[in-house]
Amino acid sequence: MRFFGTTWVNHDNGYAARRAGVAVGALAAAAISAYLLRLAYEGLEIGNVGPFLSISVVVLFAIASSIAFAKTWESFGRRPAPSSDEAALKGLKTIGFIGSLIAYFLRCLTEAPGEKLRRTEYERAAAEYARRRSTRTGNPAARRPKRKK
Repeated sequence: MRFFGTTWVNHDNGYAARRAGVAVGALAAAAISAYLLRLAYEGLEIGNVGPFLSISVVVLFAIASSIAFAKTWESFGRRPAPSSDEAALKGLKTIGFIGSLIAYFLRCLTEAPGEKLRRTEYERAAAEYARRRSTRTGNPAARRPKRKK
């Protein structure tokens, strides 16, 4: 919910503009990153490293980007388990950063990334708070002591 603060709660204070700005920024960052990767690939071609290494680099980035997209998209809907493999995939998600940026862009088209998850947590916490506050009947010290039988 970076970039949104608490505007996602009531969709106020420029929430739509922020969402549009984040979507455009993520798409621009993905496009610039893809262009830089193309320049790197052309550098490999100029260096005449051979077809095996050139194809390997393309395949590596394609696989890493697809895994990063899937994991990023999945993270918008649920929290990872404490014993999950998220820490092990951090390096792979870094290599496939274009996939993460595309997932961020696509999610911004419908909602703030992670908004649905945060909203359900927020509503659950608000309901629990209301339930806890409504069961209180007053000052427990002011109650009369129970009669002994």
